[in-house]
Amino acid sequence: MIEQLSWKVGGQQGEGIDSTGEIFAMALNRLGYYLYSYRHFSSRIKGGHTNNKIRVSTYQTRAVSDDLDILIAFDQETIDVNLHELRDGGVVIGDAKFNPVIPEGSNARLFAVPFTELATELGTSLMKNMVAIGATSAVLGLAPESYQEVVEEIFSRKGAKVVEKNMEAIKKGSEYFQGIAGKIDGFQLNEADGRKRMFMIGNDAIALGFLAGGVRFMPAYPITPASEIMEYLIKKLPKFGGTVIQTEDEIAACTMAIGANYAGVRTITSSAGPGLSLMMESIGLSGMTEVPLVVVDTQRGGPSTGLPTKQEQSDLMAMIYGTHGEIPKVVMAPSTAEEAFYDAVESLNIAEEYQCPVILLTDLQLSLGKQSVEPLDYSRVEIRRGTLDLNAQLPDSDDKDGYFKRYQVTENGVSPRVVPGMKNGIHHVTGVEHDEYGKPSEVATNRQKQMDKRLSKLKSLKFDTPVVKNAPHEEADILLVGFNSTRGVIEEAMPRLEEQGIKVNHAHIRLLHPFPATEFKELADRAKKIVVVENNATGQLASIIKLNTGNHEKISSILKYDGNPFLPSEVTAKAKELV
Repeated sequence: MIEQLSWKVGGQQGEGIDSTGEIFAMALNRLGYYLYSYRHFSSRIKGGHTNNKIRVSTYQTRAVSDDLDILIAFDQETIDVNLHELRDGGVVIGDAKFNPVIPEGSNARLFAVPFTELATELGTSLMKNMVAIGATSAVLGLAPESYQEVVEEIFSRKGAKVVEKNMEAIKKGSEYFQGIAGKIDGFQLNEADGRKRMFMIGNDAIALGFLAGGVRFMPAYPITPASEIMEYLIKKLPKFGGTVIQTEDEIAACTMAIGANYAGVRTITSSAGPGLSLMMESIGLSGMTEVPLVVVDTQRGGPSTGLPTKQEQSDLMAMIYGTHGEIPKVVMAPSTAEEAFYDAVESLNIAEEYQCPVILLTDLQLSLGKQSVEPLDYSRVEIRRGTLDLNAQLPDSDDKDGYFKRYQVTENGVSPRVVPGMKNGIHHVTGVEHDEYGKPSEVATNRQKQMDKRLSKLKSLKFDTPVVKNAPHEEADILLVGFNSTRGVIEEAMPRLEEQGIKVNHAHIRLLHPFPATEFKELADRAKKIVVVENNATGQLASIIKLNTGNHEKISSILKYDGNPFLPSEVTAKAKELV
């Protein structure tokens, strides 16, 4: 019996690879196993190799596994591309239709199962993925009935006959595999704890967080890998009196979000690197007019169109410094789906409390990687709207023209905020420099006062856990540092390095700007070497750390920018080299 297993299904995009992985994972999730999946897919609708790698374990994991136990192949390309991941004695189950072969000398065990033929006998070749799931269940020692609930949920709208046929396909696959292979030892998982958990991608967690946090409007333009946020809210917002509008481009989405927030409606927009580039001028408008704005950036491979469906973390500098001029801005970076939910709520609160743009930064692996999520604590959801009081009775203005001091210079830099229609709240809103009433002004003393006011806001910023710390050592040989989805591989690398006699601490940065220098420096001072793990070519996070904390002589980088996420073994090996 084993504690964890890695399974992958591959084939041509558009032939049911995603649904195969989804049904397999959902069933294992409902048995109480922890899951983590990562999809490799092409930037096209149909055709091209795609695969879904799913890790199943009896303990929580947040990383893609180093190797592979079982490979389900719907074509020879899947074997050719992925066989190198298979561990010694691993199993390849290929559709007999394409006469699968593995290279001579491979220690993998190949089994040809007629997925397509058995499915066709049952009525349609489309059920070949269910036959493949049945073959998998035979390897794992799972009864076909384990999939009954999931199959009913997915296919019941098509009728009982369809449910019955799909279950029959699973049984056929299981029976056929047992007939040619019997029982294979070493692939049976220990019993799971049976607890109920959600199984969701990071984008769904973000969208759910926005819903819980009071968002009622989302203007956006679809783009990989952010579109699922929009798709989720398209389904859910109307049930709460809200709506989603697909705009003509990201410029319109961002300016529409600013307009809605100005009117008092909690509004967000989301995109990826190319869309954020288009939004930069508007993000500056949010900063100058002090209108709350939350934008999600799901990082992907760049520049330009780059690698739309591949992992990268190369937008960090752009999110912090991309806007022309100088404005207060907050950049948050959740590292798990749970954090993505709570940070989505908090991004809305921060944007309104400090009247500034907030970037919720994720990456493709976090946004699209599907993972087990413990039940969320909705009692933690709190809605804070800062100085906005929709029921306020504003006093008469002391301005001779009746204007309200919307941009009043205050001790903490945050001015009183009103929405259109509030009596005695009239003010001017403009993207040019302005006085306390919002009237355009180029007077030097006024410019300095307004700049100082805006830039002083974030001095009092309160953010729960800006750095996730796992620091068992008072003095460490290495401090491993990352942001977003690299948390999982770092957490797995730590015990492996410890076993080799290397003392390791871990700091994961969740507030990227303003940078939590004090919290980070406390760990940095206790480490002989700081190793920053990030998916980009230039070491952007390492540069931010040097800028804010120094420690230049201690800092080294582990970089990966080929479009694939880190594996635990890669971080372990490279960190050991740097000691």
